[in-house]
Amino acid sequence: MKIIRVSFERLDLSLSVPYTIAYETVSHTSNFILKLETDTSLVGYGCAAPDLEVTGESAETVEKSIQQHVLPLLHGNSPLMYNRIIDELKQLCPENSSVLAMVDMALLDLMSKKADLPLYQFLGGYRKSFATSITIGIMGLQQTLSLAKEFTAKGFTILKIKGGLNLEEDIAKMIKLREEFPGIILRFDGNQGYNVEQSVAFVKATEKVGIQIFEQPTKTKGDQQLGEVTHAVGIPVMADESLKTLDDAFRLAQKEQIDMINIKLMKVGGILEGMHINSVAKSAGLEAMVGCLDECALGISAGLHFALSRPNIHFADLDGHLDLLDDPFQGLFEIKGGVLYPSHNPGLGYSG
Repeated sequence: MKIIRVSFERLDLSLSVPYTIAYETVSHTSNFILKLETDTSLVGYGCAAPDLEVTGESAETVEKSIQQHVLPLLHGNSPLMYNRIIDELKQLCPENSSVLAMVDMALLDLMSKKADLPLYQFLGGYRKSFATSITIGIMGLQQTLSLAKEFTAKGFTILKIKGGLNLEEDIAKMIKLREEFPGIILRFDGNQGYNVEQSVAFVKATEKVGIQIFEQPTKTKGDQQLGEVTHAVGIPVMADESLKTLDDAFRLAQKEQIDMINIKLMKVGGILEGMHINSVAKSAGLEAMVGCLDECALGISAGLHFALSRPNIHFADLDGHLDLLDDPFQGLFEIKGGVLYPSHNPGLGYSG
């Protein structure tokens, strides 16, 4: 099998409802869709979702990298030489993790279609479905409660609350959410908004809330702060923005600075690299979650298939497509009661 045509398109997508996190407000996103046509009837697809803060990429740098590196490298190559292609691409554009993730997806999509299997089964299936959290950005208390009511009415059982701008408001919000929704799983993402003292104060004040995961409360620069929080509190602390590479995973695990990791395919460079990072986490006794950025359903599908294939991935936060307007990818998976179910179609479930 040989790739005979490589093309891409840029999708500039608006969010139905803008959201706020500790360091920005987001109202739109750009995704890039890679299409690999082969000398057989098989076509592979991948998605890149650059994020300046998380992946260090702009839409412009991604488009430039695709034009300069991806198109000439892939044309005429065999997707069966997957590892070699990814290794060569890493040398060409080491700073473009979402570009690597996009190519990784498209190649794996092709190979699992060649095997006539859904991607998670091709990777070595472990689960057949996965419960996902749904995220509530930083907003007022009443708005938060109203949105929580809307999400739980739709069947979601896990709420991920964004904070980090106002400690007292965050505490009050989590306490009130627990009062109003006693049976719901609550996670909290500080998005680097706290220092160590504030992080510890937040956990102590919300002790009775029963927060399941405390995600990236402190800044990414310097692991020591994150480690101090981890050793000072009694709930699991998760690294997100602090973990972007395999080296990051090894360093954080070796120094015992965290309890959990968030693997986002766009920030780590795809499924192959995600597997390596997950293996490091597993060897260190750290549980993993698969997260996402503002990705169309094609990108979310890749994250879902990855999560379904690995025993050490216990959590999912795969809701980045839900607020995107005019997402062209539909039917790749189902959401029922907050649980994601993959398509039975080969690959990522998309045939064009």
